[in-house]
Amino acid sequence: MSSTTLKKDYTERIVPALQKEFNYSSVMQVPRLTKIVINQGLGIAIADKKVIETAINELTAITGQKAVATLSKKDIANFKVRKKMPIGVRVTLRRERMYEFLERLVRIALPRIRDFKGIESKLDGRGNYTLGITEQIIFPEINIDTISKLMGMNITFVTTAQTDEEGYALLKQFGLPFKNAK
Repeated sequence: MSSTTLKKDYTERIVPALQKEFNYSSVMQVPRLTKIVINQGLGIAIADKKVIETAINELTAITGQKAVATLSKKDIANFKVRKKMPIGVRVTLRRERMYEFLERLVRIALPRIRDFKGIESKLDGRGNYTLGITEQIIFPEINIDTISKLMGMNITFVTTAQTDEEGYALLKQFGLPFKNAK
């Protein structure tokens, strides 16, 4: 299935459903997904420089888009961190790649999590949602044999929703498996 199916699903099924649920007068009021940001904080990269390189390659394989290293903003002596040191990796997905990634996440990656019972339904107050994943091996693009260290990541879904319940309804329609239905 290609990413256009999820996009088509959004315009043909999700928009009318949300418009009916929240009594929007215009299609433009219906919340939409603007971007998905995947972020890995790698504090261990201070000791081992190869960790960043590995993480960039893995995140690039998972998302299909080049990942970039995030740099520290200031010196923190207690953590042996210098300014402009690479301490994480991130990717921002929009449009086609975003839908493609979302589809793979919902259909393939999340069901591969051990003892999976659904994801938390706590949004940030503005209709955005961040999902924490503890292991990168749930993605089929990652070869388990080449893994040197299990690394988690945060996946943030940024929507145009004004409230949490609008954002929740949108993400639920996209097929995110929330634990407890509101």
